[in-house]
Amino acid sequence: MKTLRILMITGVLLVAATAWSQEAVKGWNEGGGEQDEALHLTPDLEHAIEVYEVCAACHLLEGWGTKDGTFPQLAGQQKNVVIKQLADIRALNRDNPTMYPFALPESIGGPQSIADVAAYIEKMPMNPDNGKGEWEEGSPQFAKGAKLFKDNCIQCHGEKGEGNEEKFYPKIQGQHYKYMLRQFEWIRDGKRRNANPDMVKQIANFSDDDMAAVINYVSRIPVDKDLVAPSVDYRNPDYD
Repeated sequence: MKTLRILMITGVLLVAATAWSQEAVKGWNEGGGEQDEALHLTPDLEHAIEVYEVCAACHLLEGWGTKDGTFPQLAGQQKNVVIKQLADIRALNRDNPTMYPFALPESIGGPQSIADVAAYIEKMPMNPDNGKGEWEEGSPQFAKGAKLFKDNCIQCHGEKGEGNEEKFYPKIQGQHYKYMLRQFEWIRDGKRRNANPDMVKQIANFSDDDMAAVINYVSRIPVDKDLVAPSVDYRNPDYD
């Protein structure tokens, strides 16, 4: 009887887990709530300067994050992508306990603030020297990463990693290697709940070596000069 009860409970849990998984895949980007509202608001860039000060505590005033991957570079990221990620974190669709309290309405404001700060972030010049992987062009691992990227990534993220704002595919060019490596692993292993299910399937069979090679390649994709700051000594003039 005890064994039967355990089997019944296990079955119920498996059904619930499957239902949750299907719902998560089904609703990975259905929008609604703050995401839809913020997407249709006109950004106020002056107000955004005040809002972004909260973000700067971790992502720095320039939006460059940290090369060690603790915090990603935000500067230059597409507005719609930032809106989606902020709305997902606030709605607990993406697990980010470090950022969650900073993203709450009491910290940065409502949907208008999301729209404002997302538009501001998109216009920020990127770090001209992002954190990169260890394998330079000409090495076997670089070549391997380039092929993996061409075969698996460009259809969504573009040939230069520029992303697709309309489909909420993020810009990955210029992003820090260690941050991307961590996110890639979480997506592959099912730890990032708001990941695009198409990407989860696409990278499911990547080994750790594959993962390191392709992210190394992405970290070394050149960023257009008009998108980056003039030098690593650049300081955000809005906070002088």
